[in-house]
Amino acid sequence: MTEQPIKRIFELFSGIPLTIIAGVFLGVSLIFLLEGITLPVDPAWITVVICGYPLLYLAVWRMIYNKGMSKISSALLISMAMAASVIIGELFAAGEVAFIMAIGAILEDKTVERAKKGIRQLMRFSPDRGRVIIDGKEEMVPIEQVKIGDILRVLPGEAIPVDGEILYGNTSVDQSIITGESMPVDKAAGDIVFCGTTNRFGSIDMKATNVGEDSSLQKLIRLVQEAENNKAPVQRIADRWATWLVPAVLAIAAITYLFTADAVRAVTILVVFCPCALALATPTSVVAAIGQAAKHGVIIKSGDALERMAKVDCVAVDKTGTLTRGDIIVSDAMSFDPGITENGLLLLAASAEAYSEHPLGKAVVSMAKERGLTIQPAEDFKMVPGKGIGANVCGRRILCGSSEWLKENGISVGGDAVFLLEGLHRQGKATVLVSDGAECKGVIALSDTLRDAAKSMVLELGRMNTDVVLLTGDNVRAAEHFALEAGIASVRAGLLPAKKAEHILQLQNEGRNVCMIGDGVNDAPALKTADVGVAMGSIGSDIAIEAADIALMGDEIEKIAYIKRLSNATVRLIRINISISMIINFFAVTFAVFALLNPITGALVHNAGSVLVVLNAALLYDRKYI
Repeated sequence: MTEQPIKRIFELFSGIPLTIIAGVFLGVSLIFLLEGITLPVDPAWITVVICGYPLLYLAVWRMIYNKGMSKISSALLISMAMAASVIIGELFAAGEVAFIMAIGAILEDKTVERAKKGIRQLMRFSPDRGRVIIDGKEEMVPIEQVKIGDILRVLPGEAIPVDGEILYGNTSVDQSIITGESMPVDKAAGDIVFCGTTNRFGSIDMKATNVGEDSSLQKLIRLVQEAENNKAPVQRIADRWATWLVPAVLAIAAITYLFTADAVRAVTILVVFCPCALALATPTSVVAAIGQAAKHGVIIKSGDALERMAKVDCVAVDKTGTLTRGDIIVSDAMSFDPGITENGLLLLAASAEAYSEHPLGKAVVSMAKERGLTIQPAEDFKMVPGKGIGANVCGRRILCGSSEWLKENGISVGGDAVFLLEGLHRQGKATVLVSDGAECKGVIALSDTLRDAAKSMVLELGRMNTDVVLLTGDNVRAAEHFALEAGIASVRAGLLPAKKAEHILQLQNEGRNVCMIGDGVNDAPALKTADVGVAMGSIGSDIAIEAADIALMGDEIEKIAYIKRLSNATVRLIRINISISMIINFFAVTFAVFALLNPITGALVHNAGSVLVVLNAALLYDRKYI
């Protein structure tokens, strides 16, 4: 018989239907045993064959294909206990060991299946067709044919087929599968939308920016798959335990038989000393935790990352786009001329900056539009990189830029204005001076904004004895301003990418376990260097996400505290489960040595403990840590 048919039999016998049949025959055997009825063939044989075959298959497969001491597995020990029970005529005990192990395996599979249901839901959300506008006409095409730059129309209630930018229309989008947000998000022209999210209300036209495997949904699916395929060191430790448990249990069983000449005691020791709980509970805990995190828009790539996150006592965070929103907005508009209002100053600057491609100029224009100001037409637009711009607005020459730019054009900046500029710069704000003709009329200050949850994140981590350090390439004044707002005491600013990684190493050399949070390409070296790297998935670069161990699919920085709580709880649960297993084993072996347990009762005690720790791990999926 070839390997494939043998494997198919393994899968068939491991399934729920045959396991139920095995349980029925085991129950019949128990009834006959209690009633003292003897049959030519014990019904427990059916259970031994059905539930024992998968165990024997695993034991033999690992003996053939595993290397070194890993050939000795928990399946081997259980197979030996089952065989020994058959030899001494304890068929019910043999069937019971095999059946309860089968139940434990099914429980594990169901827990893993439950944790994996998130990825199946994600795959269902992946659209297979898109409505592309070709020569002014709508045409439904397979999603594989959609190209970057194509214009697509998405109607209310439809899934958005690819990542893109809205060109026309207003709507609300349910993007919970990507970001974990519970409420629909309002979207308008210029906003980004993600593949697989649902267009709730209005019709929109959008331009495709990421398609196929590069779309947000496909990246999310790949990340979840990577998380499920990785194996934590805690799991490997549990596997290694079987390599010394097998020789240990054989030695104890042999010594017991040598001194008591009681084969039943020796077999009972084999039955109760199986490392079933170790083999089942640990991976179930890890997968359940990864599944729960995925529900909340957090992708943990491996169980190893969970274990390391539990040890973290220092979180290093990038500033722009991570601690802050990364969007420059107008924070102040201050007029030096009593005849010009704040809106009047903003209107002058926005009209002059209307043709500017500079981010500060765009932010000024955006704020003017938000306030409903009517931007005036500009002529003779001129831009000097690094200095400023000039334009004629309604016959007036308007300049916007630095004090040096104004001075070059013969416009003086008074002492009060210089003092005001210094104060704004101390707050980490960028400034644009605005002149009309030969006079400086005012200053517009622009700034990034702190994320609403940044301060609460720092406080939450502090309660878990975890320090926060700000690492940024920005200037010291801006870094210190935002650090003060967020409640971060330690600031290291003006860092190039390599320097960020060096500071991570320095912290590690001081004995700290460091988690780095970033969003950009410049954060990738630090993310790789840190014990745990966390990328801001929805806004972060592809390189940052690839370098990180964990990805936040939204920009909710407060979930860092959630990840820390979940990791602590998972590792704590694994240790509890291992402790439960070892305590049960210790007492069961002691009772077996003194003949207080027989193979039947020993199997019940030991495997009931295995089921207990598996159920305990399964509950992790629904516990609340957020």
